[in-house]
Amino acid sequence: MKNEGIDGTERFDSPDKGRGLRAVRQFAVGELVFACPAYSFVLTVNERGAHCEHCFTRREDLFKCGKCKQAYYCNVDCQRGDWPMHKLECVAMCAYGENWCPSETVRLVARIIMKQKVTTERTPSERLLLLREFESHLDKMDSEKEEMNQADIAALHHFYSRHISGLPNEQALTELFAQVNCNGFTIEDEELSHLGSAVFPDVALMNHSCSPNVIVTYKGTVAEVRAVNEINPGEEIFNSYIDLLYPTEDRKERLLDSYFFTCQCTECTTKSKDKAKMEIRKIGSPPDEEEISSMVRYAKNVIEEFRRLLEMCELSQEKMGAIFADTNVYMLHMMYQAMGVCLYMQDWDGAMSYGEKIVHPYSVHYPAYSLNVASMYLKLGRLYLGLEKKTQGVKALKKALAIMEVAHGKDHHYVAEVKREIEEEK
Repeated sequence: MKNEGIDGTERFDSPDKGRGLRAVRQFAVGELVFACPAYSFVLTVNERGAHCEHCFTRREDLFKCGKCKQAYYCNVDCQRGDWPMHKLECVAMCAYGENWCPSETVRLVARIIMKQKVTTERTPSERLLLLREFESHLDKMDSEKEEMNQADIAALHHFYSRHISGLPNEQALTELFAQVNCNGFTIEDEELSHLGSAVFPDVALMNHSCSPNVIVTYKGTVAEVRAVNEINPGEEIFNSYIDLLYPTEDRKERLLDSYFFTCQCTECTTKSKDKAKMEIRKIGSPPDEEEISSMVRYAKNVIEEFRRLLEMCELSQEKMGAIFADTNVYMLHMMYQAMGVCLYMQDWDGAMSYGEKIVHPYSVHYPAYSLNVASMYLKLGRLYLGLEKKTQGVKALKKALAIMEVAHGKDHHYVAEVKREIEEEK
């Protein structure tokens, strides 16, 4: 199928990767390659009251649904626009009250099913790839993923069977949940905080690379794909599916576990950044490979097991710091968790201290125009300003802005907000 709807790109058969997306003209750094409205989306429960359920706008004067009193909107237009999807949850929430608690994935799948019932033509989010063409990888799922899939299906039946007539059969639901898990997206704000989940079929067409030439950002419920490297005609357009901070073997494990393929991109082949990412503290007798591997295993386990306890984070940093340098990605991850706990506890000085240690290694390890780097500069800049360190705050915000103008586009409201913050400090 050749592209008929996204200027400058086309769908094609990518060698060893299956279908993919490539450029048919040149794209400059920062140029919008294409935008894709969500086929279906759902605002995360934690952001209700702070963001509009329909357009995801962040504002303080939202008004709530008069029936369920849990969904909030900018105005009547947004409420009407969301009603075809919200009415499904509205009735269910009223029926279950405090016991209404489906997962975000279950909520998203329920909305997809509702949309499929009333949609007969290709949608604006499916110009190149139909949702039903999504890969499910059912044959590659292990028993744990199969159990999770079945639990989601059971929850869908429990919370929605009385409100959706004619649910798909078990096999169809099993495939749909697997498709959403492999192809769904997390919508994030400018600080990479989780706002909701969505499916963007045309965005899902792009293959992965650990050296991506585009980045995906969000304007409300629209995904925007922008070039972060110059892209020439005939070149494949690559997105990254995962956090690129980690070394090659770690990235490969994550991709295999979540997306069922082994990455063979240039970065994975050359491992050019692994040495810096896995820097070892310079001590008299350097540790052997087994000690390093053992510490990596420890770091992975401890990061998963406790993310919120600052005291435990600090103890772990002390232990890992005996071998790992502060620029080691596992040290950085632990410091990031500690920073998050400091922010939660309103320990602004502690959060600032961690941010200062993190931001430079991030800019080395991550690709240019990384949202992770921009997010850290934003957090740090706002911390500086809150602690009356005006010069440092403005400097950090400007660094965030330089990345965001490329990644989000100069006309994005997040960019306007940061510019306004900088202007207010003059």
